[in-house]
Parts: sequence; C-alpha cells; structure tokens
Amino acid sequence: MRILAIESSCDETGAAVIEHGRIIRSNVVASQASIHERYGGVVPEVASRHQLDALIPVVEAALREASATWDEIDAIAATYGPGLAGSLLVGLTGGKALALARGLPFIGVNHLEAHIYANWLRPQTGDHAAPTTNGENDEDDEDDEWPGDPRFPLLALVVSGAHSELVSIPRHGRYELLGQTRDDAAGEAFDKVARVMGLGYPGGPAIQHAAALRDSNSKNRFRLPRAWLNGTWDFSFSGLKTAVLQLVEGAEHGAEAGASRYAREGAAQASGLPIPDLAAAFQDAVVDVLATKTVRAAQALEVRQVVLAGGVAANIALRDRLSRELAALGIDLRYPPVALCTDNAAMIGAAAWFHLRQGERSRLDLDVRPNLQLPFAESSSS
Repeated sequence: MRILAIESSCDETGAAVIEHGRIIRSNVVASQASIHERYGGVVPEVASRHQLDALIPVVEAALREASATWDEIDAIAATYGPGLAGSLLVGLTGGKALALARGLPFIGVNHLEAHIYANWLRPQTGDHAAPTTNGENDEDDEDDEWPGDPRFPLLALVVSGAHSELVSIPRHGRYELLGQTRDDAAGEAFDKVARVMGLGYPGGPAIQHAAALRDSNSKNRFRLPRAWLNGTWDFSFSGLKTAVLQLVEGAEHGAEAGASRYAREGAAQASGLPIPDLAAAFQDAVVDVLATKTVRAAQALEVRQVVLAGGVAANIALRDRLSRELAALGIDLRYPPVALCTDNAAMIGAAAWFHLRQGERSRLDLDVRPNLQLPFAESSSS
C-alpha cells in the first residue's frame, strides 16, 4: 500500500509517499522558519496563507521524488489535529479533495500519534525484510512486525512545542496517559527562554547551539530549579522559565521595573550574562526532569523500549542522557532522525497505514480538531 500523506498543522507544509507504513519513497517539506523568525514565533494567519501557495507544489514534488503516478497511490492521508485551525484546514481540505477526485480511500491522522509513528520509518535505500508475524501481542492485535520495528510494550516521551507527555503504549492504537505538563510544554519553554536570551527562533536548536559553546572545563555558575512534582509523572516548566527571566532582569542595569517579560528581546546578551552558561543550565534542567521521570516510568512499567517523539526529541543532550541511563537498565531507546522529529508528512503516512490496514476510513466531512489529543484508553498513576 502506497499512501500520499499531507501535513500542515503549523508552519510547515509537507507531502510524502510512504509504502507499507515504513518505507519513505519521498518526503518533501516547505519550511516557513525564516518567515516567522522575524516575529519570534509562528503567526497563524501568515502560516496558513503561505500553505495555500505551497500545498500543490509539495504534493507534485513528492510524487516526482517517489517516481510515482497517481495510479500507484492507494490512499490519501492528512493531519486533522492538533494544530492551528487555519493551517490544518489547508492540508485537510486539500487531502479530501484529492481523495474525492481520484476515488481513493481517505484517512485523517492525529498529529501526536504520527510523531510516535515516526519511529517506524526507514529510508527507501537498502533491502527491507518482509514482515513476520509477531505472535507476542494480545490476540486482538493483528498487526505484523517487521525487523527493526519498535517492540511492544512501549513507553513514549512526546515532547514538542505544545506537548510534554509520558504515554504507555501496550500495542498499536492503545495509549494510556501517565503524565503531562501542567503548564508550559518543553518546546514552548525552549522558545520563550530563547526569546528572552535573544537567541532567535526556533528556540530548541538555538539554545542547544548556544549551550555547545560553553567551556566544558569550567564550572557553570547557574543552578536552575527543577519542578519534580513528586508522586506523579507530570511535568512543569513555567517556574524554570521564570527563573531564567529573573536572572536576565536582575542583571539588566537600569531596567524599568515591572516591564513586560518578553518586551526586551536580547536582554540577556545586552546585560553581559554568559549566554552559553545560561543556555546550558536551562537545557540541563529541562533534560534532567524529562530524562529522570522517563527512566523511572520505564522501570516501573517494565517496558521493552522507550521511544522519543516530537520536535524536542531532536535535542542531543536529551538523547544522550536517556540512551546512557536506559542502556544501564537493559532498555533500548528509539528516536527518529532529526529531520523526522520536526513536522513532516512521512510520519503522517506511517500512522495512516496502521489505521487503513485495519479497515478504518474517514468521512469526507471530517473537520479539523485544533485541540485534539491522543485517544487515551485510560489514565495511569505513578
């Protein structure tokens, strides 16, 4: 089965051709990062307008890159949530129109679920073994497992600009929420702190780059707080964000009392604070909480593997910390290549395949769901 997938949940416009839910035949992304950088974040109306211009070109580019004709496409998939309403409408409407025009099955995809299924993707180069029956999942799970697929039961750490969640996944399509952020998501905190420090947008890569410039042989003068929220698997990053803000404002001579938190972009640089040290301290604090809770949850659930998902999954410090600590416990860590951590259509095609092969289809009156969550079966406590 070859799926043409479309992703347009925020400021990226993507199209991809995915085979068997795993093999990337093409994956094209039109980025708007340079457009929104001047604003310090995504402007929804600007994003949707640019996606209107980009959608058809990226679809055509994806078909060319895959050397595929429309007769070789078996289904259409598109994101229907969560995300920005205007952006979602562009991709979802385009996907439904293509499915109707070509007489193809259509499936709407949950963007968060797709981030998790990015861990099933692999490049088209090389030989791929035929699927084999797993035989280890519950008897009502009819999915086959390919060599190299993540192995159930899984624990997923979903970390992005809007989400920070620990999710237990006993089998395909079943999600049990363990913990989530109570305020700012990890990616949102990265963006806001980067803006205060004058490091640009998006904040995650900017802070990671600044932290890498720190002299590893010197002691970091900053010790930032961690919100452990003992007794839960939940996260909180608003206090950490505020601590960085107070350091910046405290070091800024002559700052107007009570000024807006984010009114003075670049204040940290202007104040003479050591930016690499402050960036490293902030990144360490976020990684410390995410990694510690993930490792403890993996032990408690006795999972076989942990998978990272979402834009923050590209953070090298988080990957290294989790890899090291999970390996010491005999637990594997899986994460997608950096290009598949950020928003892309290949992950939409991967998630779509696992739904389509179960006979699921979406009606053409499917509407966008900007606040869509994972379909949690139940909540679990620590």
